[in-house]
Amino acid sequence: MFSRPCARLLHRSALRVAPRYLRAAAPAAATVNFPAAFQAPLFSVRASPFHSTAPAPLAKLNVEGLAAAVDLHGTNVLVRVDLNVPLDKADDVTVTDDTRLRAIVPTVKYLLSKNANVILCSHFGRPKGEIIETGKNGRLNPVVPRLSELLGVEVKKVDDCIGPDAEAAASALSEGEVLLLENTRFYAGETKNDAELAAGLGKLADYFVMDAFGTSHRAHSSTAGVTDHMKMSAAGYLLDKELKYLKGAVDEPNRPLCAIVGGAKVSTKIPVIESLIEKCDTILVGGGMIFTFYKALGHDVGNSMVEDDIVPLAAELMKKAEAAGVQLVLPTDVVLADKFDEAAGTKVAAVDDMAGEWMGLDIGPDSVAAFGEILKKSNTIVWNGPMGVFEMAPFATGTTAVAEMLAEATARGATTIVGGGDSVAAINQAGLGDKVSHISTGGGASLELLEGKVLPGVAALTEI
Repeated sequence: MFSRPCARLLHRSALRVAPRYLRAAAPAAATVNFPAAFQAPLFSVRASPFHSTAPAPLAKLNVEGLAAAVDLHGTNVLVRVDLNVPLDKADDVTVTDDTRLRAIVPTVKYLLSKNANVILCSHFGRPKGEIIETGKNGRLNPVVPRLSELLGVEVKKVDDCIGPDAEAAASALSEGEVLLLENTRFYAGETKNDAELAAGLGKLADYFVMDAFGTSHRAHSSTAGVTDHMKMSAAGYLLDKELKYLKGAVDEPNRPLCAIVGGAKVSTKIPVIESLIEKCDTILVGGGMIFTFYKALGHDVGNSMVEDDIVPLAAELMKKAEAAGVQLVLPTDVVLADKFDEAAGTKVAAVDDMAGEWMGLDIGPDSVAAFGEILKKSNTIVWNGPMGVFEMAPFATGTTAVAEMLAEATARGATTIVGGGDSVAAINQAGLGDKVSHISTGGGASLELLEGKVLPGVAALTEI
């Protein structure tokens, strides 16, 4: 999180024209009507005034479309998954959170129901081309027992992902069996989209299913390059769902659409905010980044964190929001601390009263209430980034309140999306992870999709 951080003024950097959800809708792009079973959601990217023009929408094959197109009985299907689960530090073996394992079960079980032979591949940590036996950068052995339980079948494992041993294990599979390959990042070429590694993976199967959304923004051998060696490549259920929510619900929302953007630095979220200005009716801003906006507005921010080199860009973003008729809402009060410590002295102050050595570490109660009123009127809500230093109890109130507001919005029928990273940790910390419409499994991938970027792991899939 941020080392000094947090909130600001219910500032309208938009003299609101008409609410965006009341404006005339732009004509929809023409599409070809393919059979629904063959299609993943349209993966389209809208042009941004800050970036180059994006490509036309693409329709991608999904796993059900693959099964409808070919007989998978007894056929090897390579499935790229994300098995980066946390391990107990005491033994480096016990899986402490199986969320990512459970996430891949629908796709794997569907392929097994079609009598396919499923070959799973994943990276695990960052071994950087070294073979590491245990720990978070090591072999994938720790996931085998729990994965076998979840799938209801024995998961076999081979200690390589390409080469003679992997090829022999893949050839020996009979219908309905599951094989797990070794950590793909034991090969340094994985992250460089090495052609030899991609070709080696391609020897193991005829078809490819991409179900690792969290790595789909990377052009790696096992996410993109491998598709050059497959007859067809499709999106799995998890990837399909991510695209449906992060593209479909945001690009064609039930309005009003509100985005909540937080976190420590504006610099990491500039492209996201730029893209959201084109799509949203309201953007609520929290976290350490607000102080850069405050400085752009001429406020004293005390000892709060500011990215001085980004101040002009923050001012430009507010002007862009105003020109687009979008409300960019900053907190009106903040929780200040006399040091960056859980035991720090604290006080609540209006944004006009920040000064001296005090630093903002959370949004204040008036801001929480104001944000709540806006969220009550929103029918689609996207959240990316905490409102304060939520890891410290005294400064978690704003973030927890936003999590509770999303849960309440979901209960009344709104679509609520938590866009990866610290936001996921925050909503799970609040015990509300199952009370929102969708929690993204990808941090960087979520951001890049919201930015309007093409994800290489999606672009490489078979077009229909």
